[in-house]
Amino acid sequence: MNSYFNEEIETMERDGLDSLVEERIKYTIKYAYENSPFYRKWMDENQIKRSDIKSHEDLRELPIISGKTIREKQPPETSDFEFRSIDWDKVFTVHETSGTSGVPKTFFLTWDDWNRYAEKYARAFISQNFAPGDRVVVCASYGMNVGANTMTLAAQKIGVTIIPEGKCTFPVRIMKNYKPTGIVGSIFKLIHLAKRMEAEGISPHESSIQRLIAGGESFAEESRDYVEELWGVDVYNTYGSTEGTMCGECYKKLGLHVPEDLVHLDVYDPQLKNFVDDGECGRIVLTTLLPVGERTGTLLLNYDTEDTTVVVSRDKCPCGRTHMRIMNPEREAETFWIAGNPFNRVDVEQAVFQGENMDYLTGEYEAFLYGDEDEGEVTMRVSMECFHPDKCDHELIKDNFIDTFLKYKQGLAEAYYDGTFNLIFNFTGPGGLEFYRIKGRPRRIVDRR
Repeated sequence: MNSYFNEEIETMERDGLDSLVEERIKYTIKYAYENSPFYRKWMDENQIKRSDIKSHEDLRELPIISGKTIREKQPPETSDFEFRSIDWDKVFTVHETSGTSGVPKTFFLTWDDWNRYAEKYARAFISQNFAPGDRVVVCASYGMNVGANTMTLAAQKIGVTIIPEGKCTFPVRIMKNYKPTGIVGSIFKLIHLAKRMEAEGISPHESSIQRLIAGGESFAEESRDYVEELWGVDVYNTYGSTEGTMCGECYKKLGLHVPEDLVHLDVYDPQLKNFVDDGECGRIVLTTLLPVGERTGTLLLNYDTEDTTVVVSRDKCPCGRTHMRIMNPEREAETFWIAGNPFNRVDVEQAVFQGENMDYLTGEYEAFLYGDEDEGEVTMRVSMECFHPDKCDHELIKDNFIDTFLKYKQGLAEAYYDGTFNLIFNFTGPGGLEFYRIKGRPRRIVDRR
């Protein structure tokens, strides 16, 4: 299949797309100054002339703001929400981020915002070959987060039926009775569901599922491969946020398409304090792009998401779409440093989900960092859950983990071999990991240094 939700926009040639983006940048800057208390003051204080901001390059000259900035410009720090950019009587819904990295940030959405958010997901769904008649279970929370509601609105636009479970702990009878063709959930939710189905005598391979969407957190390609093997179908990647990012991987799986007409995405290196070239890793910086004449409840210019990615390509994708593609973003908050060398939770997950390991492991893992570099060494203890601990090939798993984890990390490898970085391993039976005893989303890596 090779269909589109908005073919004219999704397949627009680069010159035309760049012109459309520049038109929307100019309107967005004008809207920000006229409607956002924060940006009016921000532009005046930074001596920014609206008429000077006309292009992608001009945006790069503007200061970068952060989540900290948003929190400082809302109650209780201020008397009002300075990022709200529309009158209260035009606000349709109010949303907060999860607050996992601090006080929740507040965002205001108009009905126009919801329609633009839904269009982004509708494009992604169709690029993954969803079509009228599909039935999709949504295993994402309906509430202050926008993801589940946005997907539900997107489904309405393309004629897909939603089964709004909210969690992946729903009874297995849902699979029997409604025969869903797709599920949206995190990698681990999809693994757990497959195991529950098998325990009740239902093979995921023989179920009605035709494709899966992994969202909610970054993941290693090895864990995606494992889920595809469990279910016997393709797993597609999506990336979204309350801020409105919403990128989706098409059926070619060559990176996530950025809806460039609705969100401007750039990549920044905060250490060197400069934007990076395509192909280099950096933090995602986004700007809301408003179609001329439309309005928004919260507008962001050069907003640092604190997620990292790489621009894969701005060339036309084999699927026909011309919007740029990025790698699966990773959370900066899940990046850790040892002896001046970084690694991310996804690097640990990659090492766990090596093919041979999965004959013994359930995929559940957690890691803890101990020690003090000033005193000479740091230790990472990696705990992995086994189906049968007494039959688990510990040495095979250890060797696969160490080889994979250190393969492309020269600095960490040197620290490991000179004894200043230690790796120790712990193997448990089902339910034996520490995070099972703590409510909420599992923390896969905990820094106890």
